[in-house]
Amino acid sequence: MKRRAFGRAFAAGSLGMVAWGCESIPDTTDDNTTTESPPVLMHVGCQSGGVSAENLEFKKRHGVNNIDGGSPQYIPGVGWDVDEVLAMKEQCEKYGVSLDAFHLPLGSSGIDRIPMPNIMLGKSPERDREINDLCQMIEVADEADIRLLNYNLTILPILRSERTPGRGGASYSTWELAKAQDAPLTQAGNVSAEEMWDRITYFLERVIPVATEHRVRMACHLPDPPTPPGYRGVTRVLGLPNAEGMKRFIDIAPSDYHGFNFCIGSFAEGLEDPGTEIFEYVRYFGERKKIFNVHFRNIIGKRNNFQEVYPDNGDIDMYCLTKVLKEVEYPYMLMPDHVPQHLDDPGGRQAFAFSYGYIIALIQAVKSDA
Repeated sequence: MKRRAFGRAFAAGSLGMVAWGCESIPDTTDDNTTTESPPVLMHVGCQSGGVSAENLEFKKRHGVNNIDGGSPQYIPGVGWDVDEVLAMKEQCEKYGVSLDAFHLPLGSSGIDRIPMPNIMLGKSPERDREINDLCQMIEVADEADIRLLNYNLTILPILRSERTPGRGGASYSTWELAKAQDAPLTQAGNVSAEEMWDRITYFLERVIPVATEHRVRMACHLPDPPTPPGYRGVTRVLGLPNAEGMKRFIDIAPSDYHGFNFCIGSFAEGLEDPGTEIFEYVRYFGERKKIFNVHFRNIIGKRNNFQEVYPDNGDIDMYCLTKVLKEVEYPYMLMPDHVPQHLDDPGGRQAFAFSYGYIIALIQAVKSDA
């Protein structure tokens, strides 16, 4: 389905949604209803740096009180050690930081590098053992009162071409499909769309019921970036322009605990005009309470040709985006996940600190909106 047709389908189910900016957010109340500004429930967060004392002090200094702690050590055939997880949570509490989430060992580095490859290779019985381990991690998360687990279901890694110059001597992570170097197939070989759906369905039907039982939200990240069908042998089914895939993904295993780690950057990377198109999708999935975490990242460009930039100098009006998240009463973290690089800032701390302050300021700004 083309994006415009998909937008019309969305509009039919989302109270007259249009491609809009801040000045044209649709009024979803009845004519005779007094409109009250919804509460602001979201807060700044981050997933970088782990739970070391140095990192927790850095986060706390910059107003970050909620984090994704990364990934505890994966023990094949077991899962996670509950004592390690509880110790990580206690460490965060010493610094007044809430450990809200973890990353499962289904990361974005690609099938050739993640420690649980067989789930997306569709290889049994190995994938069944990996799924059992992952279900144990959900149980451990519940025991430690960790209510969010972020993960990826991808074969290809994050794809980028050469970095490009940015403001103040920084450099921007860049993807230009036309300039991308040829790369070999992964160990998965050629994987069609239906083979991808079969593997995703196999996973969701076994994992989401366990997450629902333990009240742990499972947040899937979109592929980064969306790629043409068959690129390096793989047809990615969750990324735009085929956003219908995201609806199909949700419908496979209906549950309040099945949703998205909604990366604004990765989503925008699949659009032709991110500055006008992004908002309708945020509203659609936000109204349905399917956004469990937000990667608050901006880009310059569009599908197959973009740069990852600072949050204030991209094509998306991030104030408008924050306002939409307020309207749908999104209650969780807004976190920078990728930041520009500079030689004077090898660890990215300057860029992260800037991003935290920017996010906090936006949250404060929308709080004052009537």
